[in-house]
Amino acid sequence: MWLGKRVFDFVLAMIGLVVLSPLFILIALWIKMDSAGPIFFRQTRVGLNGRVFRIHKFRTMRTDAEKIGPQLTVGRDARVTRSGELLRKYKIDELPQLIDVLVGSMSFVGPRPEVPRYVDKYPAGVKEKALSVRPGITDRASIEFKDENEILGGSADPEKDYVEKILPIKLKYHLEYVARASLSEDLKLIFLTLKEIFISR
Repeated sequence: MWLGKRVFDFVLAMIGLVVLSPLFILIALWIKMDSAGPIFFRQTRVGLNGRVFRIHKFRTMRTDAEKIGPQLTVGRDARVTRSGELLRKYKIDELPQLIDVLVGSMSFVGPRPEVPRYVDKYPAGVKEKALSVRPGITDRASIEFKDENEILGGSADPEKDYVEKILPIKLKYHLEYVARASLSEDLKLIFLTLKEIFISR
C-alpha cells in the first residue's frame, strides 16, 4: 500500500506543480508587493520516523512573526499580512507543500506535521505510531479543526488549551488514520478537504 501511495503522491504532486505554476507566480508577486520578506515561509517540522524537515508554505505573516508572538496563530492575529488573510482563508498558503510531497518529506494525506516542541509532548507509545507514516497536507484533524485559530482566539491561555485540549484529539485522529490507512481513505479525506474549502466556506 505504501509504495502505491508514494507513486500516487509523486505523480499527483508533479502534475499539480506544473498546472499551478502560473498561480504560484501570481501569488509570489502579490506577496512581494504586499510586504517585505521571502515568498515562502520555512519552518522545522517533524516527519516520518521522527526525521525533521523544513516545510514549505506561502508566507502569510510578518517576517518577525515568531520573534514577537507564539508559534500558534490565534484569532485575528495582527502579524498576518493582507495577502495572508485570503491565502489562509482558502488554504492557498498550503499549496507549496506539493514540493514537500514531491521530494518525499510529506504525503497528500497523513497526520499534519507538528513543530518539535509539540511533538516532544506526545506520549511515548503514541509518538512512535503517529510518526510511523509520512505527514500529510491534510487529515481528519485539519478538517475538524479548520477554524482552530478562531477557537483559540477565545482562550485565556491558547498555548495551554492547545496542548491539553486540542492536541490529544489530533493525536487520536492520527492513530485512527495509521490503523486504517488506505487509498480509499486518502481519497475520502481529500474530497472532504476540498468540500470544506470550496463549498462549506
